[in-house]
Amino acid sequence: MKLISISFLSKLLILQYLFFQCLSSSKEQFDFFYFVQQWPGAYCDTKQSCCYPKTGKPSADFSIHGLWPNYNDGSWPSNCNLDSVFDKSQISDLISNMEKNWPSLSCPSSNGFRFWSHEWEKHGTCAESELDQHDYFQTALNLKEKANLLQILKNAGIEPDDEFYSIENFSEAIKEGTGFTPGIECNKDSARNSQLYQVYICVDTSGSNFIECPVLPRSRCDDQIQFPKF
Repeated sequence: MKLISISFLSKLLILQYLFFQCLSSSKEQFDFFYFVQQWPGAYCDTKQSCCYPKTGKPSADFSIHGLWPNYNDGSWPSNCNLDSVFDKSQISDLISNMEKNWPSLSCPSSNGFRFWSHEWEKHGTCAESELDQHDYFQTALNLKEKANLLQILKNAGIEPDDEFYSIENFSEAIKEGTGFTPGIECNKDSARNSQLYQVYICVDTSGSNFIECPVLPRSRCDDQIQFPKF
């Protein structure tokens, strides 16, 4: 009887250990964030075109695409907690700010909730070890204010005027303005021109500080890229 009790106790301890191991691993860890801003003039010049939000045409400024947890090897987690759904009531105080700085340009025209829901459920849930839902969106808004890309580029004489500038000029201007080397992503318009589309800046896991990127996304940009009007 004593042997049976010891055996049962051992199994119980093993199961308990595995349970807590599973719980700890479910809190997704990551190495850094990509903070991604997009230029609407390029988004609207792609084959998919664009639709303005229900609030009207956004201002001619970079807008937030997302805040994405990443690993140092270039891979990334996604959809880490299927039970953590987007809840607009948790960000009610941020909505007007998000409509301005994080608008959706996808079709059909929307109020942004579908876009924000996608960003939270795919990316935000993988940062819950650091940021709850309100903090996640607030952090992205803070980072946009910290990295005013349009002003940084204008300070370097780079304007959204349909002209072409070297990719080095874009990169150097943003590094001068933020202190760190950005990742730059381009798209092709109908004339096959390479256009400035998205800018990636790396951020530490707290979401507070820009850092040098452990790995940069592939740019797929020509040497000369267009900064299209919007």
